Amino acid sequence: MDIVDAHVHIWDVDAFPIPWFHDGLGLPPVSAPEAFRDAAAPCGVSAAVAVQVADSVEEARWLAATTATDQMLTRAVLQYEPEPGRVLGATAFEDATFSGIRAAIPQFAADLSDVPGLDALTDALGSAGRVLELLLRPEQLPGAAALAGRHPATPIVLCHLGLGHGAATEAWRSGLAAFAAAGNTYAKFSGLLSPTRTDAELSALARTARGLFGADRLMFGSDWPMSARTHTYAEVVDAVSRVMPDSPAFWTGTAARLYPLS
Repeated sequence: MDIVDAHVHIWDVDAFPIPWFHDGLGLPPVSAPEAFRDAAAPCGVSAAVAVQVADSVEEARWLAATTATDQMLTRAVLQYEPEPGRVLGATAFEDATFSGIRAAIPQFAADLSDVPGLDALTDALGSAGRVLELLLRPEQLPGAAALAGRHPATPIVLCHLGLGHGAATEAWRSGLAAFAAAGNTYAKFSGLLSPTRTDAELSALARTARGLFGADRLMFGSDWPMSARTHTYAEVVDAVSRVMPDSPAFWTGTAARLYPLS
């Protein structure tokens, strides 16, 4: 099975500090492309999208240089720092290896109305043929649905089903349904494995996601190396393959279409 991994992180905290990083997270100070290839290649991964973890221009340039030459990590998504007048993702429009920008904004209001520049960013990405990624908490999903409705020409990708390790409540399902109802929305089945989530619960998440998005708007993401704290790469692929169909769109096609890999 050929796999495109739509959600991977690489970093070097000594070279490019990460504001949220600390020793207690159980993560390595260096997440290297070579380590990712060693973990992913035996599982059939042919390409991957690297998602920026901090927000500095220096880190973005390093990510650009890495994805320009790496044989597996071939595309990158930059991080957006939502401050008035500050869009550090501007270099995304100057380098072909950047496929889009992620707004990691769970700390903002549920309706996203206080995220500086979000509508302007979304519009600019659509005009440039790039994607907007969103990292949200479940309460923000209706706001994300409204954003998608205002910008129908921009592909908007939801990281981790808007849930991550949280509980799959009815409010989350309702918000996810509203987001999925927009035809320009997509979701990564990523960041969902945890020591406390059972196979039955993961299967239920997969059924919900498939029912709302269909295979053509879902894609696989390992969330490596965050996931490596509790699961090997092979275990992540195995767990997801048990609950998701052997669909070329889910495992390869959707990501290759949204983040052109050649």
